[in-house]
Amino acid sequence: MIKSPAEVELMAESGRLLASVFTHLDGLTLAGMSTLDINDRVEAFITGQLNARPASKGQYGYGFVLNSSPNAVVCHGVPSADEILTEGDIVNLDITLEKNGFIADASKTYMIGAVSPAARKLVRTTHEALWKGIRAVRPGARLGDIGHAIERHAKRSGYSVVRDFCGHGIGREMHEAPQVLHFGRPATGLTLKEGMTFTIEPMLNQGVRSVRTLDDGWTVVTADNRLSAQFEHTVAVTADGVRVLTLQPDEIGQRPAAH
Repeated sequence: MIKSPAEVELMAESGRLLASVFTHLDGLTLAGMSTLDINDRVEAFITGQLNARPASKGQYGYGFVLNSSPNAVVCHGVPSADEILTEGDIVNLDITLEKNGFIADASKTYMIGAVSPAARKLVRTTHEALWKGIRAVRPGARLGDIGHAIERHAKRSGYSVVRDFCGHGIGREMHEAPQVLHFGRPATGLTLKEGMTFTIEPMLNQGVRSVRTLDDGWTVVTADNRLSAQFEHTVAVTADGVRVLTLQPDEIGQRPAAH
């Protein structure tokens, strides 16, 4: 669970490379593309340009390098040639990358063209909720502090937080201890220590927090078919706060101050 300074630096390199994948996606026109085409482009970029491994491919028998989750899909959406992104859609792209034996994990919800004000607000609030959780990370804080910060922000905006899925420890394995819930009570749960690395990845729904899994065994959708959004970062607990290992260039201003 605790990583040495050298291991954190290796994870940071994986995180930097993964951030560059999202920068690459930022430069694409996603409208009109299939989610399978996006998957294939990401795989080519990771393997060909970054000389890294897409860690999701083959994990738990999964055959793709990313999850693509549009609109009412909460998470674990499977790329498809028949799923074409169109103006007004929102889509979460969840990608993992392994380099030098260490894995980074991040996701981002993209807005395709002109989306509705309601969808834009959901996406914005979900990104804010992620950063509320990140800013709660420091040595001596508790996991419950992270979840509380996320859920409080979501509820203030009228959204529900999915409870069926959570963040997780990460390092040489994609899923390590601890589980990082996106709801909770302050000053409860595991105490954070320098060298811990884990993901924070809240999923916010417009409607109820309940979800259901489709017959493909992977795709999770909102129970009421309303929109869902998600953002995710891999973070490390530092001596005086938190380091976001998958920080993207457009988030530099979000960087938490040292505690």
